[in-house]
This record gives sequence, C-alpha cells and structure tokens, in this order.
Amino acid sequence: QVQLVESGGGLVQPGGSLRLSCAASGIISRIYAMGWYRQAPGKQRELVAVVTSGGSTNYTDSVKGRFTISRDNAMVFLQMNSLKPEDTAVYYCWCDLFAMNFWGKGTLVTVSS
Repeated sequence: QVQLVESGGGLVQPGGSLRLSCAASGIISRIYAMGWYRQAPGKQRELVAVVTSGGSTNYTDSVKGRFTISRDNAMVFLQMNSLKPEDTAVYYCWCDLFAMNFWGKGTLVTVSS
C-alpha cells in the first residue's frame, strides 16, 4: 500500500517555472518506479516523466529538455521550466508497486499570461 500527496501547483506565466513535490508513504522500498502523469481539460491522462528504482528516467517528447524528474527516498519531484500554456493540467504523482498503479489526488498547474 502506498499513499501519494502532491504539492507545488499553481498559476505561472508562460516561460516560468514550477517545482512539484510528491510525498510517498507506505511500502516505499518496494516501489519499482515513480513518476508524474497529467491530464488537461478534455484530454486523456498522459505519462509525463518516470524515474525507476535504479535511477533511470524517461520523459514524454513534449517535455524533454524542459522538465526534470528526481527522487530522494520517499519524495519525488518534477522541476518544470520554460512552461507553456499547453502544460496546463492537473498533475498526478504516480508509482508502480508490483505492477500495481497508484496515483495521488493531483495538483493543478495553470500556465497563462
């Protein structure tokens, strides 16, 4: 069992930055991977970034070079730079525990001028 709580969302202008944080509790040592999903209004939820227990990272093409995912014990972070209006979405912390998916409740990121 894993519980995930996100924070750090908010309103930012295009070109700005935000850092999302996720605090995980539960069976932390058995989490294979953690990451971030996002869901924009009227669109499907998409996987944005992943970091595995071995430290490997992967990103969806639209955020490569702008977003950075990192993990420190029971915390996972998403540094978002050069934000664009199309990044506006609810961002969800995610983890893979024995092939089971868990999500937090989400934090809203709005990129608007």
